[in-house]
Amino acid sequence: MPNNIPRNAYTNAPEQHPNLILGSLQLLFWLLFRPAAWRNHLEGIDPTLDTETPLISLITQRKWRNIALWRLIIQGYLILPILANLLLGLALWVLGEPIINIAFRVVEGVVFGVVRGVAGGMAFGMAFGMAYGIVFGVTYGVVYGLVRDVARGVAGGMAFGMAYGVAFGVAFDVAFGMVYGVTYGMAVGVAGSVVRGAYYGPVFGTAFGVAITINSWRPILFWLFLIVWNNLLYLLDKRRNAKSPCLFRYHSAFWDEWQRLHLPALDKHLLCVIEHNPVESKAALEYLATSPQRWAAQVVQIELDARNLQACTDVKTIRQIHHSLEIGELQSPVNPILSIFSSISEDVDAALNQNSTYNQRLVLRNVADKLNGHLQEFTRSSDQYTFRFRPIVANWRDVITDYIEELVKATELRQEIDSPYITGVPLTLEQAIFTGRTDIATHIEHLLVDRRRPPLLLYGQRRMGKTSLLNNIGKLLPNSIIPMFVDLQGAPSSASDYAGFLYNLARGMTTSAKQQSALTLPKITRETLADDPFTRFDEWLDQVEQVLEQNTALLMLDEFEALDSAINRGRFDEEDVLGMLRHLIQHRPRFKMLLAGSHTIQEYQRWASYLINVQVVHISYLKEEEARQLIEHPVKDFTLRYEPDAVERVLQLTRCHPFLVQLLCGEIIVLKNEQDPSIRRLASLADVEAAIPEALQSGGFFFADIQNNQVDTNGQKILRFIAAQGEGVIVSQQNLSQQFPDVWERTIPLLLQRELIEEVADGYRFQVELIRRWFVS
Repeated sequence: MPNNIPRNAYTNAPEQHPNLILGSLQLLFWLLFRPAAWRNHLEGIDPTLDTETPLISLITQRKWRNIALWRLIIQGYLILPILANLLLGLALWVLGEPIINIAFRVVEGVVFGVVRGVAGGMAFGMAFGMAYGIVFGVTYGVVYGLVRDVARGVAGGMAFGMAYGVAFGVAFDVAFGMVYGVTYGMAVGVAGSVVRGAYYGPVFGTAFGVAITINSWRPILFWLFLIVWNNLLYLLDKRRNAKSPCLFRYHSAFWDEWQRLHLPALDKHLLCVIEHNPVESKAALEYLATSPQRWAAQVVQIELDARNLQACTDVKTIRQIHHSLEIGELQSPVNPILSIFSSISEDVDAALNQNSTYNQRLVLRNVADKLNGHLQEFTRSSDQYTFRFRPIVANWRDVITDYIEELVKATELRQEIDSPYITGVPLTLEQAIFTGRTDIATHIEHLLVDRRRPPLLLYGQRRMGKTSLLNNIGKLLPNSIIPMFVDLQGAPSSASDYAGFLYNLARGMTTSAKQQSALTLPKITRETLADDPFTRFDEWLDQVEQVLEQNTALLMLDEFEALDSAINRGRFDEEDVLGMLRHLIQHRPRFKMLLAGSHTIQEYQRWASYLINVQVVHISYLKEEEARQLIEHPVKDFTLRYEPDAVERVLQLTRCHPFLVQLLCGEIIVLKNEQDPSIRRLASLADVEAAIPEALQSGGFFFADIQNNQVDTNGQKILRFIAAQGEGVIVSQQNLSQQFPDVWERTIPLLLQRELIEEVADGYRFQVELIRRWFVS
């Protein structure tokens, strides 16, 4: 614990006072008010000790070498009983009891308390020695001094019952006390006064029952006093700005563990300390989080979260706040609200990571629309916390809206061309640049109504737009088809077990259904899947089908090669995973499956044996009219214009490859923004040629993937040879057979399959000019 936190404050393991007498009283206090401190004290003396350990067993275990244990025995079994019985003697002396009687009562109390306590547990023995002296001795002595006859029996029974009640504290002893008291009272009634005996037994049992329930009624009885005490501490701490060491440590929440009633203003006091004394407040908050007053810690933590969100007054702080928002899996009334803010923060972060101000504005406008929607929901909600968080939502919306306006003004002032092109990541729903692919969507739709329910394979080369299509397919298919997109290259394939794999699979399905179709699927947790993953997942699919009603789910598994790689590495069993997918296809007609990858099923024989009659949907280059739209009118109000021959040159260089069109056009915009404003917004043929070297450099990751991952060494040699012949040149088979006599026949089919070259007449040439230039550079 930091040095500037007072000793023994905000802890369940305080140190005992070194003075024997004060330490004894501290033990008594812990027994009555802080059982956790008592247990920790015993554990600190000897890890085998607990509240039920009888002293007699310590004797047989020969633990006499433990000095701390000796100290505990002396304090609990001698000092406490002596102090209690000295109080008895003082009371008797005040009442005029003869000295000889006083001495007898004191000695009797000490001896009987010690002897009876030795046989009981540690807590019992000490409590008995204390209780016998204080409750029995004092009460009996006082009443005996006032009334000598009938009331003597009543008082004696009550006191003795109280002593046993405090000492034992278990329900069994209520009955024991009643039977023992009545029997003993009847005996006394026969031997002496009948009236005294009649009173003695029932009172003994009643007192005993009251005593053992002390921790039930004592907190209620003391509650008003504690409120006054705690409020006094609060007022004093406010006056002194909770200066360390603050008085908060004396609050009853930190020393009365039996008090389970809410202590009013505890949350306000904690917030006051947080504002002025962060070190002590952190320790206090951690203590309260596991105490009977944890409600205050929860309220304060929610308020702290709200204040952190409220402190986000610009987009930079908004984009970072999701890193500090901890939203666990435990149920909390504010978790849904905090999830909203975390999601908005992540969206803002993604927006500001966009290379162009246009795409920043595009994503931020979508974020502002989301905030407007949440603002309306918060207005209609009756949840107690929405009132606190609603102004924060409104403030975030205003901050983001203002920032969008600043971006617009800055762009106009500099007369820059906003680049809408995205080359690093797939296009999402929010990015309006997604173009074409209606023919592929129509083909998929026709296959989905096939009664045979064949699985589909969306096959195409890397960066051909497969993932972008899957992210946006909800725009192209009927509303009755619910897209559920899962990227297998992410969390599912990297999971350590089946529960993790299926949980990430379900999470991807849930997120995609919500984004693309505004459909909320049932929740499923890791814990649910832990005991029997596939059975629980199958049961979850039953629930999903109920939510689907008459709709059809299209389960789209992107980058299925990643899952195959995980199977190869032994992370998952082929029969378990692929068998589950086959079963889903065959026995759940409401589900259709679409795999997407840059390899065919035939390249993975295990998939072909499980997924029979796969229908291949080939995705390749854009149509020419789609590519022209992507070049000249990628988004609304695009300010760059092209000369006709410049457009034709872009089409020639890219062959309408969607990634390469965006790559080259993006570099053209960068080049134009460096030119004089008078010629900035018209692209010429010279501008296209000047942008080629920059496109080859900035797109190096794309070209390097082709070179290193899609072809072998022989393929690289053949591609370099063809590339060196020049743009559009056809290399004959005879020429290739002369240059590569041993390998060309088995290598050429792979290059054709990868759509890197094409067969023309009796020779081959590159399909895409920009790719040829990479291999010749």
